[in-house]
Amino acid sequence: MRRAPWMIAMLAATGVACFQPETSPDPEVSSPAAEEASVKMEPHPDEAAGAAGQDLQVSSAEMAMRLELPDVVEKVMPSVVGINTERSVRQMVSPFGGSPFGGHPFFGPRGMPQQPQERVQEGLGSGVIVDAEGIVLTNNHVIEGADTIRLTLNDGREFEAEVVGTDPQSDIAVLRFKEAPDDLKAIEFGDSDALRLAESVVAIGNPFGLSSTVTLGIVSAKGRGNMGIVDYEDFIQTDAAINPGNSGGALVNLRGELVGINTAILSKSGGYQGVGFAIPSKMARGIMESLVETGKVSRGWLGVMIQELTPQLASALEIPESARGVVVSDVQPESPAARAGLQRGDLITSIAGRSVTSPGELKNRVGMAQPGTEVEIAYLREGQAMKGRLELGSLEDAAGVASGPGGAPGFAPSPVEGLSLQALNDQLRAQLRVPPAVRQGVAVTEVEPGSEASRLRLRPGDVILEVNRRPVSSPADVSQLWQASRGQVLVLLYRQGATIFMTLPAN
Repeated sequence: MRRAPWMIAMLAATGVACFQPETSPDPEVSSPAAEEASVKMEPHPDEAAGAAGQDLQVSSAEMAMRLELPDVVEKVMPSVVGINTERSVRQMVSPFGGSPFGGHPFFGPRGMPQQPQERVQEGLGSGVIVDAEGIVLTNNHVIEGADTIRLTLNDGREFEAEVVGTDPQSDIAVLRFKEAPDDLKAIEFGDSDALRLAESVVAIGNPFGLSSTVTLGIVSAKGRGNMGIVDYEDFIQTDAAINPGNSGGALVNLRGELVGINTAILSKSGGYQGVGFAIPSKMARGIMESLVETGKVSRGWLGVMIQELTPQLASALEIPESARGVVVSDVQPESPAARAGLQRGDLITSIAGRSVTSPGELKNRVGMAQPGTEVEIAYLREGQAMKGRLELGSLEDAAGVASGPGGAPGFAPSPVEGLSLQALNDQLRAQLRVPPAVRQGVAVTEVEPGSEASRLRLRPGDVILEVNRRPVSSPADVSQLWQASRGQVLVLLYRQGATIFMTLPAN
């Protein structure tokens, strides 16, 4: 029996297909930010020996917050709105498409040209009032392409809304009531960075169009990235039950503060299966403020290609086993990183005083900062700790940074069976779309199937830039440095617009 593949499901609903009973766990409520007052509980006589000298500590603050949860929900519920959208969808249909005789050789000619027809597609989602003047946070995918947007308050009143701005790269959108009532209640922002694993959270939204639905769960994980949902990912993972229609709804802590915007689920069925993702409120708030003030989001730019630190890469670059960080595989000329002196092979360990352990973390730290922000960057170079200060550039400036001449032609025997190499020249540059910033290198022109080269994960179109940290400009350079290697070869490649390090076995 084949297993259904896991998939990421965005939670805006375009229709209600079915209703399924929902069950959600009733976990122990934990609120680490609350002041704790301890209550001592006497052990059972049979357990007294095993509990000698030990008291079971129970937080009365946590118990009180659990009892007060209905009051918290009642306070924040008016801040969560339902979102109904309509968009015109243009479809090509046959003029006989609705007839039982369509396409029949006698009653409807085959091959008749299709005609365009517009249909109205409805969508459902959720939003959060974050300003009593009428500002609403939601997901970009909830309102993307919508012709009309209606907001429904908890008491059933409906209002039209307009788009203030959107940021598809983070899936955030900001709306505004066209005519805001005087009694709107804005939710308070919480500190999403202060969330702890197993802390209780509440998801509020309109799953399947069922307004004002509340589910309780815990924070299952933080800092989830590389999900392939959007460009900038730093998700809070929760097991609070969320379903289609919950997109853009509120994730709140037990103090009734907004800590996340519900966005997607990981599911085999497309419905809730215990794994949901929310955009942290800190990220959402920063993007919202930028959209309200300027109508766009300006992101910081460092000017480096980066990749994850693996044990093989750490060994090849002689990075200490205890080190944690992100490997710099390339530095763009005239970028902030280049001016600060960063080089290929450096290991970035922190930026702006916060440690980074993955490419996603570094990307988010830089991307969420404003251009012009001065930050301190810490890194390792050949085992030595170094620091520098730099001013972040603008991501909009990144496209214009590139220059440099081409390379020299030439052929030579390959160091690996089944691998054909050619020095980079103008013709190959155009064919492989190699930018001028790649000044020299050796192109992989062919990889024989089933050969040793194919097992090394090399691909036609790769451009070898360095072997064992030394630049190469001809196949002879590659062969000489490769054959002189012992154990493994450290290769720097240009592949599909990025530079990456690879560790390969030597002959």
